[in-house]
Amino acid sequence: MHHTDLTRTESTVTTAPILLFLHGVGKGDKDDNWRVTLSKTLEQLGYPALEDARIIAPKYAHALKDWDVKEDIPDVTLKAPARDAARQNRRAFEARMGAIESRLGRHERGQGIPGLDAAVGVGIAAPFFQQAHNYLTRPQIRAQVLNRILASLPASGRLVIVGHSLGSVIAADLLRRLPAGLEVAGMVTIGSPLANGAFDVDKLKETLREPPTSLSWWVNFWNVSDPIAAHRGLSSVIPWLVDFRIETTKDLIQGHLAKEYLQSEAVGTAIGFALHGSASREVSIRELGVDVPLDPAESLVMLALRYAHLMRHQLKGDELDRFTGAVRRVQADAVQEIVVRNQEAGKSVPGEVTRLAFDASDITAPLVEPLPSRHRTKEDAVVLLTVLAAENVIRPYEIDLPRDKWQAAMKDLTAEMGLGSQYGLDVFEAAKEARTELTPGRGVNWIKWGALSVGAAALVVATGGLALAAAPGLAGAAALTSALATFGPGGMIGGLLTAGTLVSAGGGGIAYGLAGQGTSADTLEAVVERRLAATMLRQRQKLEPDPAVWGILTQIEREVRREYERMDEFSDEASPGIKELKRKIVTVELALRYLSAKGLEPGLNPDRETP
Repeated sequence: MHHTDLTRTESTVTTAPILLFLHGVGKGDKDDNWRVTLSKTLEQLGYPALEDARIIAPKYAHALKDWDVKEDIPDVTLKAPARDAARQNRRAFEARMGAIESRLGRHERGQGIPGLDAAVGVGIAAPFFQQAHNYLTRPQIRAQVLNRILASLPASGRLVIVGHSLGSVIAADLLRRLPAGLEVAGMVTIGSPLANGAFDVDKLKETLREPPTSLSWWVNFWNVSDPIAAHRGLSSVIPWLVDFRIETTKDLIQGHLAKEYLQSEAVGTAIGFALHGSASREVSIRELGVDVPLDPAESLVMLALRYAHLMRHQLKGDELDRFTGAVRRVQADAVQEIVVRNQEAGKSVPGEVTRLAFDASDITAPLVEPLPSRHRTKEDAVVLLTVLAAENVIRPYEIDLPRDKWQAAMKDLTAEMGLGSQYGLDVFEAAKEARTELTPGRGVNWIKWGALSVGAAALVVATGGLALAAAPGLAGAAALTSALATFGPGGMIGGLLTAGTLVSAGGGGIAYGLAGQGTSADTLEAVVERRLAATMLRQRQKLEPDPAVWGILTQIEREVRREYERMDEFSDEASPGIKELKRKIVTVELALRYLSAKGLEPGLNPDRETP
């Protein structure tokens, strides 16, 4: 198979990336079998084969055995940027890594296998791994290998690096020593032992605390059956890269071979994307969209994304850049999740969803804004907007922005929904008032994203998936609980669905879940606070009160008191569990006291004069 080996003396420079393959221990794959396997994988994925690719595949197996002429380890050519420039580099790098992750799937570092890591560390002294031992412990051999590779590279251009096994260690060692004119368009490591402390040559992990400015992205793949990878990736020691798990064979010897990795579609996709960009046969999500109405879950997601985009209009400078980057990731993930969910259920995907799709792997692709929110009645909007005001619509990212900007975005949202901007103001004022009522003397922390998010998973388990009957008059609540079973409590969609269900669902299951020791006092407080905020919003907007709110709060109170009596019998009075239960009781009592004072207790005259 034809390939071109390039040197520093080459006079012509093209924009096509050069593929640099760095082999591991052994004979250095003299027949270039790795290339045959990778070329076939790329063709299967719709990418061009490697016949016409510019490839550099230096052979240094002999150089790993001994050295002939004394050489110096090549100098570091890439200097660390100043603090502000380093921050900008890291942010741009994270954006590119996010784009790669959106293409390849979810990062999975792995947990490792006890004892295997130590065995690999000891094993490098064995004859088979003598070459690796030499590179790690003999500076002359290390210098010889690095200089041989650098001599084969051009002075400028774009490089895609693929490093297998020891080659991945060499690739990491090489990163900061490349010619200043070379840009690394992508780096893929496979079967890497870099997470093992024995391979930390010349404090390599310390020098790679931040991504080099010349590196576009770095992804690492580990095979389940690869003993050298020890059932884990590299992000435990180089936290800014992304790990992906593959499984090609159960054979522990075959599992480490470059051929096994390079026949993986995931590995081929990463290399193909680095060399060529998107595969030509990729189908746009937009083509899946049809003119069907949004279901309640989709409607909630579209409303949240619209709210996030309206917030973007309030920002500028660094805040705008960071917030926009977060919105891009959240929107791309949300659209993909909805598409996958609907396809698995045999449902059509609304065009309103698919029009928001863009190529998340292209950081220059324009970010499409959701359409203005459709009109809703004031009653239908109570739960939706109470949830939005208290939830993080760019979850899992957290950016602390001024309350007045969020409030301005909410006023814009309610105005375009036909509710008027005062409704948006009341949403936030109700949230603030509820917080004040439940935490007297603690000051007003107007938003508590963490409390409900952290406790959501425990609540989902405790309440059997929150598959509870919807409270009367709250259209869509039952459908939201059904959707939650698909999306789960994590991520932006799951967080919104969980919060929406907790604010609107009734029944004893939720009371039992909140009372249980698996649910923290912070979580109960957040749920009760949202319930109370929805009640206050109804009052401010002169809407009929929700008749179910008193019942659900009294159920919660009964369950918490029952749990307290059970625990108090034998537990220490100052134990953390007892303290948590006492705090839960106080929270519910304060909420019920407020409802009673406002005439919302069943049997009381709602028209009576209230304090």
